[in-house]
Amino acid sequence: VYETLERPLAPILTDLEAEGSKVDRDHLSRLSSDFSQSMARFEAEAYELAGREFNLGSPKQLGEILFDEMGLEGGKKTKTGAWQTGADVLEDLAAEGHELPTSILKWRTVSKLRSTYTENLQAQISPRTGRVHTNYGMTGAQTGRLSSNDPNLQNIPIRTEEGRKIREAFIAEPGNVLVSADYSQIELRLLAHIAEIDALKDAFKNGLDIHAMTASEMFDTPIEGMDPMVRRRAKAINFGIIYGISAFGLARQLSIPRDEASAYIKAYFKKFPGIKAYMDDTKTFAREHERVESLFGRVLHLKGIKAKGPQRGFAERQAINAPIQGSAADIIKRAMIQMPNALEKAGLKARMLLQVHDELIFEAPEDESDKLIEVVQDTMQRAPLPAMQLSVPLVVEAQAGATWAEAH
Repeated sequence: VYETLERPLAPILTDLEAEGSKVDRDHLSRLSSDFSQSMARFEAEAYELAGREFNLGSPKQLGEILFDEMGLEGGKKTKTGAWQTGADVLEDLAAEGHELPTSILKWRTVSKLRSTYTENLQAQISPRTGRVHTNYGMTGAQTGRLSSNDPNLQNIPIRTEEGRKIREAFIAEPGNVLVSADYSQIELRLLAHIAEIDALKDAFKNGLDIHAMTASEMFDTPIEGMDPMVRRRAKAINFGIIYGISAFGLARQLSIPRDEASAYIKAYFKKFPGIKAYMDDTKTFAREHERVESLFGRVLHLKGIKAKGPQRGFAERQAINAPIQGSAADIIKRAMIQMPNALEKAGLKARMLLQVHDELIFEAPEDESDKLIEVVQDTMQRAPLPAMQLSVPLVVEAQAGATWAEAH
């Protein structure tokens, strides 16, 4: 792992950090103002629902309003006697239909995006280059994933409208475009390979909609004309299973009763018994050796696997997820190492700018974009070879755009 991945990757990351990404300061400034207005709107909404004004950023005041004054059930206290008001507590209350926790969650989301990105990113534009230069950490994540800081560009939410607006601030130089290339469902593909799930492997080989296929298998529903909500449930289970999701976690995610979520998980394991066998075998191996490995031999040590209580549960979930997430991290690292030669060989002027987990972002002259997409897709899809022959195809989705949001 050190010789074939980590050492050759270091100079690649140095180039990425030096290259940086062009950011539109005016767009961020406008966005910051929009976020301030949204915060004020959610604040006014919260005051109305609470029946009085209070400091939304104070956990103590919020706890008193929710549990002492409004008498909501499900509150827990810390050792110091204060009410807990973390995201998980508020999400549970919001799932039960309480409006104030929903407003607080919205306010917190926008507040964090404003401080972390629209304000902070402006301050981090280099006066010399006019670009933002993130720092990559190679040892921050146990699974081998890269971390990004000052600024952290890997935590911009993908699925929210606000997150997309922040990505609109990442732009190409005049005459250039940004190209985003993303491994499609790589962790599910690796689960199918590692756990040897024939039904999933066949679905990926035939290019089927994996979530619709899972929903069809589990709920005995034809794929044609499927209710989008049924597919969404299957998607939540598919991705949740990789992280060892519990019935409680799935219930919160889908806003359904816990016994219904539990029934879904049982049905899933019944349809795909190989996944349950993989999980059980992995936990047994981890308890015996206090470690697990990625497909490429990256070792993850699990000190808490023999502990009692929540620590052990966390270590077991890590044991299930680490070989999958670690293998995905190793694959994109192999692609990054191979990329400079591939671009040079194709005679392209394109430059790699960013890595965000399963995604690589490039900047290239407009007339190179089609050729670049072709070279990048080929390089990323063949990255595991010759070290690893996967039993499922890797698919890379790529497109060009004037901004990161447009290319993603």
